[in-house]
Amino acid sequence: MNNKNTMRILYIILMGFGLPIMRFMSMHFDTINNNAVRFLSGGSVFILISIFKFNGEFEKIKEEPILSFKLLLLGFLMTGNMYFYMNGLRYTSALTGSIFGILAMPLAVVMAALFYRDERGRVKQVNFYIGSILAVIGSLIFVIYGNKNGESSDFLKGALLLGIAILIQSFQNLVVKNVGKKLHSIVISASTATLSGIMYLSIAIQSGKITQLSEVGIGLLVGLALAGIYGMLTGMLMAFYIVQKQGVVIFNILQLIVPLSTAVVGYFTLGETINLIQGVGAVIVVLGCIFALKERKNNV
Repeated sequence: MNNKNTMRILYIILMGFGLPIMRFMSMHFDTINNNAVRFLSGGSVFILISIFKFNGEFEKIKEEPILSFKLLLLGFLMTGNMYFYMNGLRYTSALTGSIFGILAMPLAVVMAALFYRDERGRVKQVNFYIGSILAVIGSLIFVIYGNKNGESSDFLKGALLLGIAILIQSFQNLVVKNVGKKLHSIVISASTATLSGIMYLSIAIQSGKITQLSEVGIGLLVGLALAGIYGMLTGMLMAFYIVQKQGVVIFNILQLIVPLSTAVVGYFTLGETINLIQGVGAVIVVLGCIFALKERKNNV
């Protein structure tokens, strides 16, 4: 198994744990405080790594001021993306949140093909379309026939918020790919997480919501910080790395498989069950993704 396939499998498995953790934390913390702690915790770790391992990358930022603007833009996009995403999770479920990510695929593919020649070349083959369509159909079956017992009565509201989040994410991935040509993915992650964390912390202080953090137990607060580090390593660093090294299209195809690992973890941790028809949808997703990726064996 080559390094690219290893990275893909690790991302799918680790994200399967990440989304239930995010869902759990969204039920115990206000979205603003939640994101402030998570992003600052993860961003701090990334900054330390960047200082000791990738110090030369900061010289590139000094030499090209436009990079500072793009990193700031990423911070704003991430802030908006995660605000809507975390609120969407609050009203739906971890499984729904992961599956809603697949709805970003058509938009992300179109946008990537418009702006990047390498991405445009990847979507010219018939296998990509057939496999992607199968995967989307399977994922929709997964949602439509899912067990709604554990979901909020405000499901439609949550779905709308998740939809806005994935729209923002489509723009975000394009900026990541562009900045990734100049900077290492961990430096991009450090900047994005820290800037977003500072924005959330400022909002929390200004709104007075920061006081909620003093009302929770130290164990839960430490758990939130660790969840932030875990989330940044998987949902941000690994995601940015895949976008940078393997492309937007490949990243979005991998997103189609994440709901399956999320479903397994969610079943044992949050009681989110899977019925027979969902199982059929899951099989369709896997087959579709394999078919869509098959023709890229020699290219990615």
